[in-house]
Amino acid sequence: MDILSNYSLKAFNTFGVEATSRYFVAVHTEAELQAALVDPQFKNLAKLILGGGSNILLTADFPGVVIRVNLKGKRIVERDAAATYVEVAAGENWHEFVCWTLAQGWAGLENLSLIPGSVGAAPMQNIGAYGVELKDTFHSLTALDSVTGLVKTFARDACRFGYRDSVFKRELKDRVVITHVTFRLPHDAPLRLDYGDVRAELAQMGVSSPTTRDVSLAVINIRRRKLPDPAQIGNAGSFFKNPVITRNEFERLRALHETLPHFPVHEGHVKVPAAWLIEQAGWKGRCLGRAGVHEQHALVLVNLGGASGAEVLALAQAVQLAVRDQFGIALEAEPVII
Repeated sequence: MDILSNYSLKAFNTFGVEATSRYFVAVHTEAELQAALVDPQFKNLAKLILGGGSNILLTADFPGVVIRVNLKGKRIVERDAAATYVEVAAGENWHEFVCWTLAQGWAGLENLSLIPGSVGAAPMQNIGAYGVELKDTFHSLTALDSVTGLVKTFARDACRFGYRDSVFKRELKDRVVITHVTFRLPHDAPLRLDYGDVRAELAQMGVSSPTTRDVSLAVINIRRRKLPDPAQIGNAGSFFKNPVITRNEFERLRALHETLPHFPVHEGHVKVPAAWLIEQAGWKGRCLGRAGVHEQHALVLVNLGGASGAEVLALAQAVQLAVRDQFGIALEAEPVII
């Protein structure tokens, strides 16, 4: 286990911003992870657990130790008449894992294709796309308690999943490190074609009776068309959550903005698209210094070249202020701001 000093994190965040960490260590086993967490030289330092770096914004150099989780491996832990249970290590690439499940003939994750990041980070965010969330196929996970050093198992209810949220982003933030995630993939899982974009893409592909792989390819096509490739232009995907507001608040806004789109989420509340709010506030395609709002997708903030994390954050705050002033809605950032 090599401990590196004053290490550049540019290659470890999809925004591609330059920042350094006082110490950096990559761990490949649970034993190495435990050793890194209790290493005496890190005792009084802040610790940042890093996966794929696709959901963070580094706004300054990190004064502590960055621990890169590189645990690998996939295995079937159980198979019954209704489903297959698959355990996957936290350091596995999410999209590669999805492709692997589809190659085995298992359904359930196809709508989550091409989401960047690692498997270990997926439950923290309760990642979701095109009508499906991680919690729909989640069974359990194991995590290492950074204080006690004990391994804990979390069932679905204990994770307290919400919209792009979980207990790991709140009460257990910085307390536990996810090491393995187990999914329950039903043998008879129905295809989720609720989103019009998916149906339209399948029609464009000439597919009338889609398979899981067809749905995955449709989702990949849509994401590649709508979202910029981090390898080409730095970004972290959707930067803001779609806000959920009360029905009364929505009716007040719709009286002022007749074309305001919305999606019912539960009794008395509706979700409104953050991208629509940002576009109406005039920020789509605009830039602030070397950071900008993507010209094709207003939810995506991009590094136009050489932007610092502080510049990206300043842009995000300007967008939030504009939306709040025009609509009275506070946009919440999806990435973790470091």
